[in-house]
Amino acid sequence: MRTIIKNARIFDGTGRKPFPGSVAVEGNRITDVSESDITAASGDRIINADGRVLMPGLVEAHAHLTWPTSVEKFVPGMYLPPEELALTAARNARILLDHGFTSAYSAGALSKKLEISLNEHLTSGGLPGPRLIPSSVEREPPNDSELDPGQADKHEHGPEGVKAFVKECADIGAKAVKFLISGENALKPGASHELLYSEEEILAAGEQAKASDVWLTGHAHAAEAVKLGVRAGFRVLYHCTYADDEAIDMLLANKDNMFVAPTIGIVQATLDATPPPHMDMTYMKEDAADVMTHQIKLVAKLKAGGMKLLPGGDYGFPFNPNGRNARDLELWVQHFNYTPEEVLHAATQLGGEIMGMGDELGLVKTGYLADLLLIDGDPTEDVTILQNKANISLIMKDGDAYKLPLSLLTTAA
Repeated sequence: MRTIIKNARIFDGTGRKPFPGSVAVEGNRITDVSESDITAASGDRIINADGRVLMPGLVEAHAHLTWPTSVEKFVPGMYLPPEELALTAARNARILLDHGFTSAYSAGALSKKLEISLNEHLTSGGLPGPRLIPSSVEREPPNDSELDPGQADKHEHGPEGVKAFVKECADIGAKAVKFLISGENALKPGASHELLYSEEEILAAGEQAKASDVWLTGHAHAAEAVKLGVRAGFRVLYHCTYADDEAIDMLLANKDNMFVAPTIGIVQATLDATPPPHMDMTYMKEDAADVMTHQIKLVAKLKAGGMKLLPGGDYGFPFNPNGRNARDLELWVQHFNYTPEEVLHAATQLGGEIMGMGDELGLVKTGYLADLLLIDGDPTEDVTILQNKANISLIMKDGDAYKLPLSLLTTAA
């Protein structure tokens, strides 16, 4: 039995404007994309899009499912007991899917194995949530902040200690291993310009990642942190705020096998936040303004050079909750001079690539996996409509309709 979505306006993920058409899905794959009606056979399930925009599922390139705050539940800090953290991560996975994110690339976890176990349940269908690239535990950054996530599992220093950490993460099932190559000003003034690892350690991480067949992702604000990440073969670098000309040239020289996510959501959220009386965010706001200025200039240069840039804004903090992820799309249009079509292309087709599935994910295309959204309104005209989950009529992941109003559904005679 096929599912035929007819009378749609198709945004296929490539960046072209939506076009009228129909799509057929059989099993977990798109089997036909047509600019005319697809003839239904007896028993086919028919979804009448009635002019809605059909598009690929969104991809979150900087996911933190273990960061506890969501649009459904405020958590004042970052620490939760293990049992509550596990349930919260499962809840956050479901929330991302509710908001149209059918895939997520993890940017680090607060637990060594939690995302790995969660992914087993997501893959088996035992829990609702996006496709997930599960990450290793994220090392606790140096901080003076009330947002201290608590003690994370530590690993030994030195090249051999770092190698052992990467190997252990791979052995227990992580697909990506996260390193804080630099610190974070928002947690400790000046830390963004400090390196947390030596060049020997980061190069050793790259060597072991190749041997263990895992990807490396890096938090890198400082120019030297960016350069270390490139030299060591990191696949994904976040922020890259203070990249100098040499660092930018190095990124662009590796644009075919690297991704950069500037992570603007947390920056805007910091600027917008109204903290409780006991919490002084003066320095954090000053730093966020500086980061915004640098990232606007950085993105313009990287975009002009053809770098693969992806939205993903560090959601899960108390003032930047999981579930608000689609706000990044608006911020890219507002601050980075992207058109809606360009940022949607980054969040879909390039999203499929960061997931390592660029040949089968992120496009409305024959043979691709059926991760699809049906949108009330046109996100290529107003990308903000994706911030309201009520505007998503259909959420399909792997050919299964996670959300589908019966009013849209008929069966061919």
